[in-house]
Amino acid sequence: MTVNEAVIALLRPKPDLSRLAGEPADVRAAAQAAVDAPDGLGTLASYATEVALPATGTWSTPGRGGAQADLVLTAPEDGVPLLFVEVDNCFESAPVLAARIERYMRFCQRTVKDVDGRERPMWRTRWWAPDARHADAPHPPLLLVFNRLGPRNPHTVSAQLAELTQRQWKGTAHDGFHLYDGKLPIVVTSMELLKKHGPAGAVFRRFGRPHNQPLREAIGNPRRDAHDARRRAEDEARQREHQEQLRRAAAQQRAEREVRRPVCTGCGTRFTDERWKAAESHPRQVGRWHPTLCGACEERAVVAEQQAGRAHQEQVPRAPEQRTGGWLSRFRT
Repeated sequence: MTVNEAVIALLRPKPDLSRLAGEPADVRAAAQAAVDAPDGLGTLASYATEVALPATGTWSTPGRGGAQADLVLTAPEDGVPLLFVEVDNCFESAPVLAARIERYMRFCQRTVKDVDGRERPMWRTRWWAPDARHADAPHPPLLLVFNRLGPRNPHTVSAQLAELTQRQWKGTAHDGFHLYDGKLPIVVTSMELLKKHGPAGAVFRRFGRPHNQPLREAIGNPRRDAHDARRRAEDEARQREHQEQLRRAAAQQRAEREVRRPVCTGCGTRFTDERWKAAESHPRQVGRWHPTLCGACEERAVVAEQQAGRAHQEQVPRAPEQRTGGWLSRFRT
């Protein structure tokens, strides 16, 4: 029953207000508050209870030394790909809970050969989770929900448990955040707070952190995310600055090139790229090559030269033999 309460507290199902029309005002108000509250995680199909986590044996026939999760939540669409949940009614001591966490570690550390022949963590052969970041591959997180029915004080037990399990959960400081490679994130809360605030409430305390957080932040690594976001922003800014430098350099080169672009001595227009290239690369052609003129002016110059040449030829006097028909005419009778 306690596990079912945890499922409802995490799922946060929304009542159908249309079916409460005839109910008392306080019932309708409570239902409306549930509708207005933040959504829970996943659907009913996202939850499985009493799930064996074998450290030896198989999924169907687990051996000794493994754990059995009270609840397994898979809601990747809500930012929780995989979450193991243990519900404690405050009858267990911290050493007993520490031994249970050790069994979780054995399961999480177990690797098996997958269908493609590669060795993978056993849990990845059944559940999906995003690929780990470089040097930061934590195990799936464990949520421990204390339901205060028994005689033990959950605050005392939680503090003792954190001390006993440091080897399993404690990360390594790195550049303003922590790396949790090979570690088991352990998060604790109470059933009372979970039922009241749901997974969106800041009622979850992760071992090693000083403040409560919403569940998604508690099982994640917000400072690493913020660090990575800053690095991406810095990289993007450097890339934009580099592109801007290239743009300015290219603009400067174009401007300098335009300053050097020849101007037609005939009409004053600037050469096209093709004309400029031709003027610099082709050999001079006497009478037909005008490297200081644009294409149109060159055509007009060539035509004018040709016309002037024909006019000049027409003005040159012909030789006497040409006028009388040649030297053979002298011998005609």
